[in-house]
Amino acid sequence: MTEQALPPKPDLPSDPSRYSAWLALGLTLLLGLVYWPILDAMVHHWSIDPDYSHGFLIVPLAVYFAYERKYDLEKAPISGSWWGLVLLVAGLALLSIGQLGSLLTPLRAGFVVSLMGFVLLMLGWPIFRILFFPMSFLLLMVPLPQSLVNTIAFPLQLVAAKWAVASLQQVGMPVLLEGNIIHLPQGELFVAEACSGLRSLMALLTLGIVFAHFFRKGKLLEQIFLVASTIPIAIFVNAFRVALTAYLAHSYGFEAAGGFIHEFQGLITFSLAFFMLLGEASLIDRISQRLRAQAGSSHHTEPGR
Repeated sequence: MTEQALPPKPDLPSDPSRYSAWLALGLTLLLGLVYWPILDAMVHHWSIDPDYSHGFLIVPLAVYFAYERKYDLEKAPISGSWWGLVLLVAGLALLSIGQLGSLLTPLRAGFVVSLMGFVLLMLGWPIFRILFFPMSFLLLMVPLPQSLVNTIAFPLQLVAAKWAVASLQQVGMPVLLEGNIIHLPQGELFVAEACSGLRSLMALLTLGIVFAHFFRKGKLLEQIFLVASTIPIAIFVNAFRVALTAYLAHSYGFEAAGGFIHEFQGLITFSLAFFMLLGEASLIDRISQRLRAQAGSSHHTEPGR
């Protein structure tokens, strides 16, 4: 009986984690190649559109939120989940929809979804849950579709103009409103789309989420209330800005209400909104502490005594 030499078996890597490392590297390079032009165009959008200039702050904040969780990340086991492929496919589907329909928002949002899928696929559910908020926060860097912006901006223009005119009439100024045009004795003041308050609304919404994260951790209802309150705050401060512009135009001429002074008003009104949000967070904290103290005292009080 003769023995035949078998072909040598291919050497397997001594460390199976090499497969995961190479897969992670390959997916990282693939995502980089696919999404780099999209991300580059989005950064350019931030630089030319004041409504989304806050986008430059989103990535550093998201990185900080992830860094905050470093101790939880160190303890979490790494166990990749094939469910990550579902999110990766969803991200690529958004990419395809955006390219076929020439829609920028699905293209850009697809990057965040693909990033979530990559984390879930390579690192697993425990780490995905820990990083879910920082990754979701990245969606705030994606500009809204222009059609949606137009739909939101025009009602905001009308609300700002109505509130501004109502407040000016209360102090005795001769002013009338027709659509989004404010009629003054000296002329007409047009409440443009740039004065709709959308810019301050997007920035305040981001600020509200940051405030809710830092000040109301673990208190979901209070966080939702704080974030939702950014909408009326943004409308109020924008109406205040429009009223201030109309007052300056009436009292000192239209030249005094434009140019640098108009831009400076934007800084003042946003600062006002910031302190209103800060005061609201402080008020919520005081109310919450008082309610907890009352609940604790009633719990320790024995009935019948």
